[in-house]
Amino acid sequence: MRERQAQTERLSAREFEAFVAGAGGRLLHAATLLTAEPPGSAPAAERLLVRALARTRADWYRMRGEDPYERTRQELAAHFARTGLRHRRSRGGLLGALTPAERLVLVLRLYEGVAEEQVAAGLGLPVERIRTLHTRALATVLSRPPDQGAAHEPA
Repeated sequence: MRERQAQTERLSAREFEAFVAGAGGRLLHAATLLTAEPPGSAPAAERLLVRALARTRADWYRMRGEDPYERTRQELAAHFARTGLRHRRSRGGLLGALTPAERLVLVLRLYEGVAEEQVAAGLGLPVERIRTLHTRALATVLSRPPDQGAAHEPA
């Protein structure tokens, strides 16, 4: 019985490692956009992602059929929503001019392609509030001069 459990745990660990290898880069980019840190220098984003991945790993065995990417993204968004005030100060990232709530909605809607109803449900906000945050965030980003955003993008 112990041998079977150990074999299952090894398989589970390999599956999780493969998931992280495949999805880790995209999730880190999402976390970097959320924390408004410049790419390549994003310790807060890395901490945010590690926390979300740790929660996903803890539940990995019980997830059965659930999408691990969706689960990790939800963990990432939920933790960022709870700790958004820590990320209020701009660190010069692409979305640094936005409030944490605007960044969260913009990243989920545009970068991740999550429907506004899902974003609203996940954050516990009315759909109209999500629309307002999304519209305001887009207006802010689109009103920035092009050279401000280009200075922080990777070559």
